[in-house]
Amino acid sequence: MTVATAPARANLIGEHTDYNGGFVLPMPLDCATTVTAERTERPGTVHLESRTLGLSATVEGEWPRRRDWTDYPLGCLEMLRRRAIALPGLSLTIESTVPMGAGVSSSAALEVATLKAVRALLGLELDDVEIALLAQRAESEFVGVPCGIMDQMVASLGRPGEAMLIDTRDLSRRSVPLPRGHLFAVLHSGIAHKLSESGYGERRRECSEAAQRLGVGSLREAATGDDRILRLPEPLPRRVRHVLSENARVLAMVEALAAGRTEEIGRLMLASHESQRDDFEVSIPEINALVAAAIRHGAAGARLTGGGFGGSIVALLRNDRVEDWTRAMQAEFPQTSLISPRSPSPA
Repeated sequence: MTVATAPARANLIGEHTDYNGGFVLPMPLDCATTVTAERTERPGTVHLESRTLGLSATVEGEWPRRRDWTDYPLGCLEMLRRRAIALPGLSLTIESTVPMGAGVSSSAALEVATLKAVRALLGLELDDVEIALLAQRAESEFVGVPCGIMDQMVASLGRPGEAMLIDTRDLSRRSVPLPRGHLFAVLHSGIAHKLSESGYGERRRECSEAAQRLGVGSLREAATGDDRILRLPEPLPRRVRHVLSENARVLAMVEALAAGRTEEIGRLMLASHESQRDDFEVSIPEINALVAAAIRHGAAGARLTGGGFGGSIVALLRNDRVEDWTRAMQAEFPQTSLISPRSPSPA
């Protein structure tokens, strides 16, 4: 028997840039998914139990896509089989403190924990980057969500208390310190999103079309001053503008974090949210209201985090303001819940 754990994540800035070859700046959260893996005596059979959901399933044979929670661990096992890794009968037990549909990547946490547990059980020679790549393939090719690599990378390689700058073009990465005396709080709007049923795939197709029309491999390679961008059919110019400006904001954020310039960090977060709202159009009125209220109640900056169309906001707060801020936000928006930091939420 082996046990592996992988965390949820909050993306501090760099939204919808990962599948465009750009920069992202996520950090792991203090909620996580744990998978326990055991061998069974029935080859080709997988028993799955989610203690969090109170559900279980046993599958065998070709493992067709079931369009439910089982697709995530089964997709990971399918990726191993495609690498000609012989799998014994397996029993996987899942427990999680990560809220689903909150925009903090419960899917990547489950995928990475599954692969790490099976790696340990079978003694597989897979490093943590390979784990992340397999997890991404599972979500994209098996589950059917054409996600970028950010979520799986931070779930597999992230370190508590640090952000991770990832260049998704070559997967190079480095740790970035968080500002002293402050923390990033993640507040769930209470509106669950499901990327496979939202406009996420449409945004990715729009970015791909824009890159093709501009003759570049990805929007990372497009030039901000290229006049051809403005001649693209709507809404493609705005999609390109978001990606290019967001990449610049990520790099500026890294410098601001290193220097502890909290006012600048806050401005960058708000500019990122406005770009997601206006240019990329992945925010919704309820999220916009949360961001405005977060600032009104004392946050230095706030923005939608995750794929959009619901989910959570991330806000920069002084350490001594967290409880008052959370109390004020939940009084105004009773449906919200504090995901991180995982301290008792004010009533």
